[in-house]
Amino acid sequence: MSARTERIVVVGAGLAALSAAERLRERGFAGDIVVIGEETHRPYNRTPLSKGLLTGQVSTRELPLRSYTPLNVQWKLGDTVTGLDIARRVLRTEHASDIGYDGLIIATGVRARHLPGAPMDAPHVWTLRTLDDARAIDRAMTNARRIAVVGGGFLGCEIASTARERGIAVTLIDRSPTVLHRSLGAPIGAAIGEIHRAAGVRLHLGVGVSGWTETRRGARLTLDDNEEVDADLVVIGVGTDPNTEWLRDSGLDITDGVLCDATGHAISRDGVRVEDIVAAGDVARWPNQRFDGLPRRVEHWINAVEMGQAAADSLLAGPAARPFCPTPRFWSHQHGARIQASGQPALGSSMTLLEGSFQDRRFIAGFTRPGDTGPLLVGVVAINMPRTLLRWHEKIGHPANDLPLHPRQVTTLQN
Repeated sequence: MSARTERIVVVGAGLAALSAAERLRERGFAGDIVVIGEETHRPYNRTPLSKGLLTGQVSTRELPLRSYTPLNVQWKLGDTVTGLDIARRVLRTEHASDIGYDGLIIATGVRARHLPGAPMDAPHVWTLRTLDDARAIDRAMTNARRIAVVGGGFLGCEIASTARERGIAVTLIDRSPTVLHRSLGAPIGAAIGEIHRAAGVRLHLGVGVSGWTETRRGARLTLDDNEEVDADLVVIGVGTDPNTEWLRDSGLDITDGVLCDATGHAISRDGVRVEDIVAAGDVARWPNQRFDGLPRRVEHWINAVEMGQAAADSLLAGPAARPFCPTPRFWSHQHGARIQASGQPALGSSMTLLEGSFQDRRFIAGFTRPGDTGPLLVGVVAINMPRTLLRWHEKIGHPANDLPLHPRQVTTLQN
């Protein structure tokens, strides 16, 4: 794209969208950029919503994301895109007239998944995805003595940590045998579970919620093992769903997000690459050729930044676009422990303790899977060892038999 009169529309107004708009200007795109967002807020940092904002360490004034380059963007906030006509290159919205585009970047992200059977609009039951959600949970925490967190992923664990920091009794419930089981595997999940127990979190693992009863103060949750949990506030963190309903009649493949090729270009249901549409961030499902090349979504802050940039590059490059092959990185803080990961640990079939010990809660573990010439290092997870993690990050994707591994504990993982 080189014409100065062209228009690129970005659907979504989060981190990936901002990153894409910045990159377009950085690369010299001088046409119109229109950013459409369902929320009324300009792009803001979601990372503190489950941590610093709820503990008072971060104020709402610190959340807006500031651009590093002049954007000259047309913001259309508080509006929802309802449809896409690829043949006419037109978007339909709820509040505005149809909007035409020459290039389209889809960055609509994800929404919190609601737990089947849970009350939908009860004042004491919340999911957390947006700034408005966080404000509501903050107000509810002010008067809460007991909180039930349903979901043992990163969000649920961070909410549990935040609530304990505020002096609230916490019960965490998850169907998996350990917290963070799907992301980090059983051994590390068990180690992090002990950190939660030491901080006073009551864990109910391997069970789900089978019933809900309204009480005078909040809710009573009946678990699969017939135990009952009373709570003044319930926060549900059982995963997310990509925001793709508006694309249902577009002809794009929206199976678990917007399917893309390795460059981020959208793929139609017929398997055809669409040259003028790319996707970025949590909503994009693409094959990362650094690993096994199977399409996946990656819901992490750094990926939103990097993929927003890559999507802009690919849209401008067209047929000359290059594959987006990052090494994902993510982190979490829970009860004072610093949890960091690089690569895709969930792809590993074996885990090796590289340095440190689980007992000391200070270690680095490597995740490997079989490769053509031997095991490959596909991810590393560090607890309270940030500097050492940097050294191992560079080795991801390399054959593990060429690395200076000194395994003291090797575990076969059940995926």
